[in-house]
Amino acid sequence: MTHLVTLAEIDENKVTPGVLGFIVFAVMALAVWGLMKSMTRHMHKVDFKEAADPEADAAGKTAGGPGTASSAKG
Repeated sequence: MTHLVTLAEIDENKVTPGVLGFIVFAVMALAVWGLMKSMTRHMHKVDFKEAADPEADAAGKTAGGPGTASSAKG
């Protein structure tokens, strides 16, 4: 058996990931792909339209909020 190893002339200084490295990389790539698909589905379900806050509107009108004559610079 050792005779076959010497015939192959394996360089002991050369390190390769091999089949196990490829399998680990492929599993991680599939996991990321699956997570991205799941995130995309969940993001499509989200409603980004925020309802107006009636308390903030009422406070802004009575306190002279932004856009009124009292807060204008000039």
